[in-house]
Amino acid sequence: MLSARDRRDRPPEEGVVAELQGFAVDKAFFTSHKGILLETELDFLRCVSAIIIFLVVSFAAVTSRDGAAIAAFVFGIILVSVFAYDALKIYRTEMAPGAIQGDQH
Repeated sequence: MLSARDRRDRPPEEGVVAELQGFAVDKAFFTSHKGILLETELDFLRCVSAIIIFLVVSFAAVTSRDGAAIAAFVFGIILVSVFAYDALKIYRTEMAPGAIQGDQH
C-alpha cells in the first residue's frame, strides 16, 4: 500500500492526473438522449426525495408543540408544496410530453 509520502514523491502526471482520469466527465454523453434522460430522472428523484425528507422532518418537529416547531412545520409544508410543484412541472415537460400532447389533439 502506498503511503502519503510515496504519493507526494511521484510526479504529478502519474499521481493525481492518473487517478482522476477515470472520473472525467463525458460531455458527449450528457448531450445525448440517454444523458438528458438521466439528468431529468435525477432531477425528478431529487424533488421526490426532498418531499419525503421535508414531510418526515416537519411532522417530527411539530410533535414537540413549541412555537418554533410549529413554524418549522409550516415552513416544511411550504417547501413540500414547492418541491411537489417542481416535480409536477418536470414530469409534465420532460418525462411525459407525449401524454400531454396526445390529450390536446
